Amino acid sequence: MKRNISNFGNHFTRFDMKEIRMVDLIGQYNKIKEEVDLAMNEVIQNTAFINGPAVKTFAASLGKYLNTAFVVPCANGTDALQIALMAIDLPKQAEIIVPTFNYVASAEVIALMGYKPVFVDADENLFNLDIKKLEDSIGPNTKAIIGVHLFGQSSQMEELIKICEKRGIILIEDNAQAIGGSYKLNGHEISNGLIGDIGTTSFFPSKNLGCFGDGGAVYTKHESIYLRMKQIANHGQVTKYNYDTVGINSRLDTLQAALLNVKLKKLDVYIDARRKAAEFYDKQFNDLDDVQIPKREENSFHVFHQYTLKVNSGKRDAIRQGLSESGIPSMIYYPKPLHLNNAYKKYGYSHGDFPVAEALSQSVISLPMHTELDIDQQSYICETFKKLINQ
Repeated sequence: MKRNISNFGNHFTRFDMKEIRMVDLIGQYNKIKEEVDLAMNEVIQNTAFINGPAVKTFAASLGKYLNTAFVVPCANGTDALQIALMAIDLPKQAEIIVPTFNYVASAEVIALMGYKPVFVDADENLFNLDIKKLEDSIGPNTKAIIGVHLFGQSSQMEELIKICEKRGIILIEDNAQAIGGSYKLNGHEISNGLIGDIGTTSFFPSKNLGCFGDGGAVYTKHESIYLRMKQIANHGQVTKYNYDTVGINSRLDTLQAALLNVKLKKLDVYIDARRKAAEFYDKQFNDLDDVQIPKREENSFHVFHQYTLKVNSGKRDAIRQGLSESGIPSMIYYPKPLHLNNAYKKYGYSHGDFPVAEALSQSVISLPMHTELDIDQQSYICETFKKLINQ
């Protein structure tokens, strides 16, 4: 592969290079095409489109991977969060703590269920919920905390567990971005999602373990919670046409389960590729002024759903524009903290309430991160970024 980079003022051009994607689902699929097509064709031939054998196989396989027997596949990651909240049956006046620097799903479900989301600021280095600011947000109506494992890295679970146990608070882990990750607690590696009371995840196509549409799962180490979640996800049924509780209809499609059965076997390989890509980026960016590489939580095994830099020079948007002009995609996760969005203004928050999250929204940038990145692509990305930061 030939690569030629030319600098014309603020513009970089490239020639003879494979298209750089933020997430290369096409390249990933091409490597497993035969296995995927065979698995999905089997579903089509058997016409077991709802709750077919592939769904049961996937639930068992994911449980084995995570080290729990209690997995409930569902339609998407947002449903997983809703099922989790429904299963713990909180009082109407309950408040649930959630990070403001975050995707909307966790706060959205809290509001939809009629509870009050209580936002907490972000850690300026780890990007996850700031443990040091958590206790001040806990009140008499605090009944649960949703700890989000952002960008592929665990929240500071040791401290979270201590706080929840001390206060009698339920801990739900939003593991949509960190499937395959783990946390070392009391000397033991525990899969994300099984450290607290309930774990949720998403199989949105761009996730580390993604399907070809929507999909999700909810899981736990507690059999009683598992049985309730399983019932809720299936209309509240104990047996057919017998409803012991109000539930929802949230099923993982059999075709998606068939695909996930193939990809789950390769998840550790995918994670290894992402970690190697992150190491390459680290070496290129570590010594740059005004750029901070992702900091690792000591006890967390980071699986790099995203590779997110912090640009402290005020050049973030100009850099992003320059990358785009050079054929390099990038994303801002997230351009506005949740407390500043119109949907959540009714809870009384305003500018300045969470200064770290507000600053991060103006300084973070995520670079291409996926299993198919090659050295030529990453070198071009890094060279272009470094030229832009130095302009």
